[in-house]
Amino acid sequence: MINSRMLKNAVISGANNICLQKAQINDLNIFPVPDGDTGTNMSMTITAAKTALEDKEFSSVGEVSAKTASSMLRGARGNSGVILSLLFRGFSKGLEGKEEADGFDLVKALGLGVDAAYKAVMKPTEGTILTVARVAYEKGLTAAMENRDVVYVWKEVCAAAYEALDTTPDLLPVLKKAGVVDAGGKGLCVIFDGMLSVFADGKVIEYDADSDNGGEEIDEFRSAAAEFDDDITFTYCTEFIVGRDKQIETEPNELRLFLETIGDCVVVVDDEEIIKVHVHTEQPGDALKKGLEFGSLLTVKVENMKEQHKAAKEENEKKKAKTEEKKTLEPAEPTEDYGFVAVAAGDGVVDLFKDLGCQYVVSGGQSMNPSTDDIYEAVMATPAKTVFVLPNNKNIIMAAEQTASIVSDRNVIVLPTKTIPQGLTAMLSFDPEMSAESNKEVIMDAASGVSSGSVTFAARDSEFCGKKIKEGDIIALENGKLTITEKTPVKALYKLTKAMVTKNTSFVTIIWGEGITEDEAAEAEELVRNKFPHIDITLVKGGQPVYYFILGVE
Repeated sequence: MINSRMLKNAVISGANNICLQKAQINDLNIFPVPDGDTGTNMSMTITAAKTALEDKEFSSVGEVSAKTASSMLRGARGNSGVILSLLFRGFSKGLEGKEEADGFDLVKALGLGVDAAYKAVMKPTEGTILTVARVAYEKGLTAAMENRDVVYVWKEVCAAAYEALDTTPDLLPVLKKAGVVDAGGKGLCVIFDGMLSVFADGKVIEYDADSDNGGEEIDEFRSAAAEFDDDITFTYCTEFIVGRDKQIETEPNELRLFLETIGDCVVVVDDEEIIKVHVHTEQPGDALKKGLEFGSLLTVKVENMKEQHKAAKEENEKKKAKTEEKKTLEPAEPTEDYGFVAVAAGDGVVDLFKDLGCQYVVSGGQSMNPSTDDIYEAVMATPAKTVFVLPNNKNIIMAAEQTASIVSDRNVIVLPTKTIPQGLTAMLSFDPEMSAESNKEVIMDAASGVSSGSVTFAARDSEFCGKKIKEGDIIALENGKLTITEKTPVKALYKLTKAMVTKNTSFVTIIWGEGITEDEAAEAEELVRNKFPHIDITLVKGGQPVYYFILGVE
């Protein structure tokens, strides 16, 4: 039998184990497009439960499982995270009211979770996490009928999970072609392993979260750098490499002495072939001129440090403002008839949704799936009796639907938009004079008529139509299907537009994001306008990450 402390530690151990292995699980994703990453989504989902359980005591396994389920539901990210939360909701139902549990209780509870997960997916696909969970339950139940011992049963659950994982490539040809197993199934096996460590040996697998905060460290560095803006004595960070002229006998130390008279932070390193220079100065031209006395310039880089620090400071202030905005989301009384919540990323895209009537836009999208709780807070802060939610990404729809299931004081309708262009068309199709159900029908009919394209980069090596794709290559997708590889984002956008426009097309919307300059955006617009002079072309600065361009064709 296990008690509340053992079950609590088992969940924490499972969370730690997948945190340790999330990178390897992410690498199993077979599609080259940057996405939310299965390992990251699952680890963040169960870590929500770990956070809720730590430093708290519980009197029964029923209490632990209830807390685990509610925390994971609110923290669920991406489809894999939602499915994981549903599996653990089964534990909550199966162990309700129980002070202790044996192996039969655990596997029966797992079965309830498997049923809930299969019902939640519109078209369950075998060869995924669903298969791994189902087979683990079925073989675990057979074991529990023989021996109810927790360790015996859970060892069988883990073994069956790995056996099922090994079969996923046979069930999904895309996995077999890529030579990998299902990422979600692997994540579940890793979590089950972490739980077994506690059941069998009483050992909680450890994980140091502080060693995995590279992004936070970068943000802190940028913040600190911005605060020292006033301490910059010289404006230009000047770096160059001189190819040494062997006919010149003057020592590089003379160059160093000169640079120290016009700036600071002087570094001069030399060998027989080159002289490498770094200096902060107000006269970068003088520094380069002096360098030419020693040979020819091989490379030159001059950056305005004050502008860099100013930009960093502004970026930091924007992040702080967004953080404060999120913190100030307070539940509002549903006084209006209708309201909208959308999920999007990029200042320009967010502004578009707000201009069209969205009360709140949850930050998220490809590669950064918001949690159920993030969407829940925005819904509750929307002062409307009926709140329409636009996920705008297929990997966020399930989290949005979970939100609808936990809101009781207002009607939440999830409009299953899969792309930003679909979401924008949905907003434009709304009629405040119509009923909620009629609006849903009209909106989704309009959204279904939108073709969506995107230009991004390959996040991993892959293969497309017999052609090898390398990490970093420019790729284009038409309605989620990879169709084009190109050398530049602009060329990919132009080729994608030509492929998507038909004789019935009336409108084309081009949203340009991070990594694209104004000149590149203008070039892309001009190419498309010249090719399709009869079509209404709209160019929008979206500022979205991940995607160089988002394309909407109607």
